[in-house]
Amino acid sequence: MTINGVGPTTTRPGGPRAHLVLWTCLAANVLIVESLFFLGPSGKNELLSIARFVGLHAALLTMLQLVLVARIPYLDRRLGMDRLTLWHRWNGFGLLWLVVTHGLLVVLGYAALDGAPAARTLMALAGVPASLLGMLATAVIVLVAVTSVRWMRKRLPYELWHAVHILLYVALVLALLHQALETTTLAGPLPGAYWWAMWVAVGTALVYGRVVVPLWRNLRHGFRVAAVVPEAGNAVSVYVTGRRLDRLPARAGQFAIWRFFEHNFWWTANPFSLSAMPDGRTLRLTAKAVGRTSAGLRQLPVGTRVFIEGPYGAFTGAAKVRRDTLLVAGGVGITPVRALLEELGGSVTVLYRVRSEAEASLLGEVRNLARSRGARLHLLAGPTAPPISAALIANLVPDVAGRDVFVCGPPGMNMLVLKALRQLGVPRSQVHWERFGLG
Repeated sequence: MTINGVGPTTTRPGGPRAHLVLWTCLAANVLIVESLFFLGPSGKNELLSIARFVGLHAALLTMLQLVLVARIPYLDRRLGMDRLTLWHRWNGFGLLWLVVTHGLLVVLGYAALDGAPAARTLMALAGVPASLLGMLATAVIVLVAVTSVRWMRKRLPYELWHAVHILLYVALVLALLHQALETTTLAGPLPGAYWWAMWVAVGTALVYGRVVVPLWRNLRHGFRVAAVVPEAGNAVSVYVTGRRLDRLPARAGQFAIWRFFEHNFWWTANPFSLSAMPDGRTLRLTAKAVGRTSAGLRQLPVGTRVFIEGPYGAFTGAAKVRRDTLLVAGGVGITPVRALLEELGGSVTVLYRVRSEAEASLLGEVRNLARSRGARLHLLAGPTAPPISAALIANLVPDVAGRDVFVCGPPGMNMLVLKALRQLGVPRSQVHWERFGLG
């Protein structure tokens, strides 16, 4: 299964505190930068002053953009990579408008200063190294934003979209060079030192979370495919082993980003949930054949080298605030739910919605786990099965308001379940959900 955005009804362990830390740090830096801006020298005219003000805020949003995808353990465990990815997406569109606005104001400001047409001023600025670097960075950001629009994103192969997205690092380098050459970014030694110290801190967090930690974990554990097992519903389970897996910080309900070196190119990666509770000896993912990567997992040779980023995610038992639990799964969303069923204590009820019993992946395992752990399983299979509604949940789980509820499935099912839980008065702090689609 893959991960995406989290809605307003979701809470995470330590989430409120992590919210406070993240947004307080952002607000404090915005306040400091704005103070340094207003205490510094003004621009050559009003438009250029406004352009510099907008540019500084565009740079601050860029820093936030990098922090959101730096995979900082503190934020990931408390907010979840899915929520951080969603914020990254919306922050990206805000960054786009600020960057474009900054560029337009610079052109108009110099055009007014020189008394020249905007088009001629634009061509003249293209001959200035600092301005040219800024233009190139803007062009890359616009390209990435266009490919991230939902209509376009659905029509692009994941691999192509990911490759285009990587160009943002090119834009970042161009933007940093632009700022280094543009001496009016923050004038003065102390403001300049503060500005570049922020960039160093953000860059360090990014390199640590995205490069150092994954490389260290893979060198330490030496992940390889141990077995490949076909499952019902056109799914397949891949068992991965390695050294000292008991020291890998993995929990039931989490996911990892997987690369199989002898199956795809090294840059081809896909997020899949752990479909069994980590036991310190093996990790297991279960994927449905919906794309080239997941469909080809059936042909993975045993011994294939695996590169793993993660595990990530806050869809774990650490989010619980009540003793008892309701687990709701739809389709291949059963994968993290099955892992949670293996770990959670207390009274557990499982609602499993599938198109047909024959397509119910891991159903045998879920039944056996439910039987051995004294959990109740309700299989809602086929077109005649009633939709998941407030009435259905109240009938099957009368004490739902006193339980934590974990929901994982297609977006349509998720929305129905969340609406039903609101109608039943289940507190927000007890509702935890994820949905398909990274990006």
